[in-house]
Amino acid sequence: MVLETTAGGLVFLVGRVVFGVLLVFQGFNHFQNTEAMSGYARSKGVPAPRASVLLSGGMLIFGGLGIILGAFPAIAAGAVAIFLLVTTPMMHDFWAVPEDQQQSEMTHFIKNVELFGASLVFLVLSSEHWAYALNIGL
Repeated sequence: MVLETTAGGLVFLVGRVVFGVLLVFQGFNHFQNTEAMSGYARSKGVPAPRASVLLSGGMLIFGGLGIILGAFPAIAAGAVAIFLLVTTPMMHDFWAVPEDQQQSEMTHFIKNVELFGASLVFLVLSSEHWAYALNIGL
């Protein structure tokens, strides 16, 4: 399998690190900007906005670290996929915002759909042996 070859394993590692680091960064952002993000979540009608922001931040950090390290990759990728599946239409409803906000919300919506697709790829690949990984929980 490509995930085990030297060149393929290294490229896959770089992809895991890039994807995972950005998820972890987004997760930490939930904790560093909890109040602002909670206000935005409240404006979108999210129930228990503060708890939701903290929970989703934790999901992103766990998912990102799991993908980077190859630790419980199915649970990690699944957490990211669930986060994106739930939050994307709720938080980036470009079809329901004023015209001056539609482009920004659509950009975020599309970005999240792309990330959702990537998380599904990691979920499918989670049953494989990952080179340069802890391979815990496979």
